[in-house]
Amino acid sequence: MAAALFAVSPYIYGQGNLNQRRGFPADSKIIKVLPQFLDKKGRHTLSPSLYERDAYQYFLRKHPKDRYGLRLAIQWKARNIDWDRLTIRAEFRGAVGNDLHTTVVEEPLRKEGWFGNWTECRLTGDKFAGFGELIAWHVTILEDNRPIAQEESFLWSGIVSDEPTGK
Repeated sequence: MAAALFAVSPYIYGQGNLNQRRGFPADSKIIKVLPQFLDKKGRHTLSPSLYERDAYQYFLRKHPKDRYGLRLAIQWKARNIDWDRLTIRAEFRGAVGNDLHTTVVEEPLRKEGWFGNWTECRLTGDKFAGFGELIAWHVTILEDNRPIAQEESFLWSGIVSDEPTGK
């Protein structure tokens, strides 16, 4: 039973540090991205326990009617940048039947921690209702519309979408 609670889809894991492979500055990077379902109250867990969070995510995966949204919890860090011009772009690639589509959420970033920051990008309400199942994601940190860090799920590059991704 415990193994079933932690069974995770392959789209959750990123491809490692893409920043160095793509020539981005070494002092800015996306550390971790966690896709999580949200319930009708906007919660991704019922208590602060990581075990409870994983169990509740398993429950929401198995009960689509109890889902109200989807969020990407993004851990990132950056130095030597202009904080007033920093934004994050999260691209959610979903599937309804055999149709793939991409939804883009862009928000300003704020520094909240000394060593790293957590930001969330949410897809809720009507946007989520017609979204379908999450297939892949791509997250980019932008300074003045110039990418300084990015991370993508394992399936992002392997899936062709007919829609432009807003890059």
